[in-house]
Formats: sequence, structure tokens, C-alpha cells
Amino acid sequence: MKPLLRILGVATAGVASAVAALLSWPATAGQVLQKVQAESIVKVCIWPGYYGVTYRHPRTQELVGIDIELSAELGRDLKARVDYVESSFATLVDDVTQGRCDVAMFAIGILPQRAERLAFSQPYLRSDIYGVTTKSNAVVKQWADIDRPGVLVGVQAGTFMEPVMAQNLKKATLVTVRPPATRERELVAGRLDVFMTDFPYSRRLLDNADWARLVESPQPFFVLPYGYAVKPGDAQWLATIDAFVARIKRDGRLRAAAGRHGLEAIVVP
Repeated sequence: MKPLLRILGVATAGVASAVAALLSWPATAGQVLQKVQAESIVKVCIWPGYYGVTYRHPRTQELVGIDIELSAELGRDLKARVDYVESSFATLVDDVTQGRCDVAMFAIGILPQRAERLAFSQPYLRSDIYGVTTKSNAVVKQWADIDRPGVLVGVQAGTFMEPVMAQNLKKATLVTVRPPATRERELVAGRLDVFMTDFPYSRRLLDNADWARLVESPQPFFVLPYGYAVKPGDAQWLATIDAFVARIKRDGRLRAAAGRHGLEAIVVP
């Protein structure tokens, strides 16, 4: 597999596309901010299966992760209660544009196709794509083994890995995993040889699954910036979220939260 885009190319293209889309949307009079201030509630979309970012512990049901901490900080800054709305990458666009939440805060990759339908804050994290397989898997030992005939490569439905791997895989078979199935169960059951994920999910998984083995590209493969997503057309609300991201970068809250979840390496300064 040849790298599709390098880090600077991906970041520049994604952010440029988001800016271009933003300029084409009609500005409104801050409807969301007014609602949040009037109700003292901010509705935050999360994906509770995102290790290290917005993850619900299966035993305790506690929500943990960098964006659980940072959404709480957003609520404090806005003097508003945070109400979580369960979402996913597959339902993200509809959940945000149809007003089920005011902001999506679960490390949303700034893809050009998403930027056509969502407004994004400035990036706060960035990640490449990684492979995860089992320690006993004899098919995939290194990155070069992934795109070979007969190899079953899993991706989570709706994640940015889905279109990227669809474009890059020439010989392997792409398998899209949809809930209630999970990539981990499919891999352990032998219905996948490897699945593709990002830095937060891979690191958290390696911390909690003794069967897991990381497969890393020897060079950058597809490094993508992550931001927070809001419904387009409300310039004041987007500015509010963007100012929040700038503030947590400046005052150290972003780096501190990243450190507590092992994500320091992917913080965007």
C-alpha cells in the first residue's frame, strides 16, 4: 500500500475544505449559543465506544476519555450542564445537522466530505491509521502483509478508515463492521485478519487486551486532523467552539487531559 496523503497534505486539504465550506454557508444570529445560555444546557454528541476519547466502561458504565473531560470543561466555560447524546461516526452528520446535539465532541476527523456538511473547529488532535491484529495471527506480521490476496481487513462503518482503505486496498478484502458487531469480536473470532483504527483506539486497546498486537506503517500513511463538529450556518456558535479549543490549548487543559489518557503524542499545539 502506498501512502495516500502525507500529514501536511491531509491537514491542509481538510482544513482548507472546511474553510471553503464555511465561507459558503449563510451566517445566522447565534441561535445555538442563545439556546444554550437560555437553558443552561449544552448537548454533546459522543460515541461511547471510542477508547481514550469518549468511552463507556462496560462494567461501571462510567464515561471516560479526553473528550469527556474536555466537554465538562466546555460546560464550565459556558456555565451550562452537559447532556450527552449517544452518536457514532455512521450517524454523526444526521445527529448534528438535525439538532440532536449542539456539538459533536469525539475526535471527529476533518475529512473533505464531512466538511461539506458540517462546520469544524480548529484541529486539536491528529492521528495516522494503524492496524490491530492478534498475537497469534500468522497472516499479518507487518504492514506490508495487509494488502495481500485473501487478507480480511476490517474497518468500523462510518469512520474515516472506511473510504481510505477502500481506495488503498488493491488485493485484500475490505470488511465493513457495523453494530452490534465489533471489530474486536470479529478479529478474535477469525472473521478478520486485521482491523484498521487510529492512535487513541489502538493505544487504549493495547492497554486492555492481552491478545492484541499493533501493526504500524513504516512511514506516515494517512494522518488526519481531528476537531469538534457543529451544524453549519451558525457563525457565532462555531466561533464559540473554536475559541474554546484555542483557550484549552493556551491554558494547558488540552495537554493535561491528553496526558491523562496517553494521547500527548497526537496533540495539535
